[in-house]
Amino acid sequence: MFANENGTQRPSTITGSLLFLVSLLCMSVSASAQNSFNSGSTGADGAFAPSTTQTIVVPDSGVFNFTTVSIPAGVTITFNRGTNNKPLTILATGDVTIAGTINIDGKPGNANATGGNGGPGGFNGGLGGYGFDQSFSGVSGDGPGGGGGGFSSSGLTNANVGVGGGGGYGTPGSNGGGTNGGAGGPKVGAVTILPLIGGSGGGGAGTSANQRGGGGGGGGGAILIASSTTITVNGTIFARGGAGIGFATFSFGGGGGAGGAIRLIANTINGTGTLNVSGGGGGNGSFLSAGNGGQGYIRIEAYDLANFTGTTTPTNIASLTFPHPMTPPNSPSLRIASVAGINAPATPAGSLQGVPDLIVPASTANPVTVALEASNMPVGTVLQVVLTPSRGGRTTVSSGPLAGTESASTASASVTLPSGISVISATAVIDLTIAKAKPLFMDGERVNRIEVAATFRGATELTYITESGRRIRQAAN
Repeated sequence: MFANENGTQRPSTITGSLLFLVSLLCMSVSASAQNSFNSGSTGADGAFAPSTTQTIVVPDSGVFNFTTVSIPAGVTITFNRGTNNKPLTILATGDVTIAGTINIDGKPGNANATGGNGGPGGFNGGLGGYGFDQSFSGVSGDGPGGGGGGFSSSGLTNANVGVGGGGGYGTPGSNGGGTNGGAGGPKVGAVTILPLIGGSGGGGAGTSANQRGGGGGGGGGAILIASSTTITVNGTIFARGGAGIGFATFSFGGGGGAGGAIRLIANTINGTGTLNVSGGGGGNGSFLSAGNGGQGYIRIEAYDLANFTGTTTPTNIASLTFPHPMTPPNSPSLRIASVAGINAPATPAGSLQGVPDLIVPASTANPVTVALEASNMPVGTVLQVVLTPSRGGRTTVSSGPLAGTESASTASASVTLPSGISVISATAVIDLTIAKAKPLFMDGERVNRIEVAATFRGATELTYITESGRRIRQAAN
């Protein structure tokens, strides 16, 4: 994170999201003759066969290497985020049977005006305004689709206090009610669920004097379950967004967190169970309704899906005829190395709700330079640097083109830092003609290029360009 000191005010903070992965899948889609998928599990964690309901903290790696998994009916396994908030990956050499429940929901906003924690790989909800120290406006939720905080000031009547916007992911979050409501978070990510991340948090509500605004709900977590044999789901997998909370006498509600992500990969997938990645509801308000969280993503991949008749909420499944790689080969990565010449920490928190990663002195003149480092990205790619303040709208600037080699390149951008807490993130558009990646096939035609547009403001789109020049555009829904 970053902190911007101001000698005439209380010290204020600039928070930086200093690591953003831009992931891309490009592969031949002809099935192998053996029709065989291998999860890659080492089996080191043995068989997972719980007999009672329990809560498990996701390990630092985010990965369990099981031989088999069997969760019986009536048993609920809740996975809470670990210290570095990795998404949950469950690998198995043998069968995975879920007759009970797996829960990686985001948590609801809290009664003390703090936002709810995201599920594993999901993002936290924003803080509600605190009218006892003149911080009337709510704070935006964390994540690339974080809902905006509601605006307020000492001069607003209770009926005009802004409530939180819902977090966005597979669909946008909805706006908080009224002219001062926080904006709903944008749609982000793609149906491939690469990278594996969860939903973004809802924005906190504003408040009036001597009151508190409701905290935003946390985003639903992200889970990948992969088996070298069969996955059978007759129970339930929850990755729902947490609800925002209405708080205090006037019930200024926080926005709901976005739903998370569920991805299943195996040779055979069976079952009649339920997969749920719905968004959390906005907090109830006496005057205005807070925004609801957007829906997440569900993806099911197997050679044999004939006996899967389960229920999904929502219904935006990308069910493929065969499994795809669990992670993209030579995954591109992008990180913010420094801001205003101050080096970023190795493991930044990048949260509007946390302690700053970097402190930028008040004497530093605007605009400041944001230094970026990339790997496995084409030289010449222009990056979009997005600054999201805790209170107020996002701004986006373009960097210079990446220079160096495809394996290691750099660029920089000039950004004007406002006082107060902000998050800095980066995105990219990758042209596979430059990347010279292996083509795939779509509608019987060979695809030579994929243009991937991944920005925080607009919906992510994939444009497949065939040999004949045909452009097939697909929104990430």
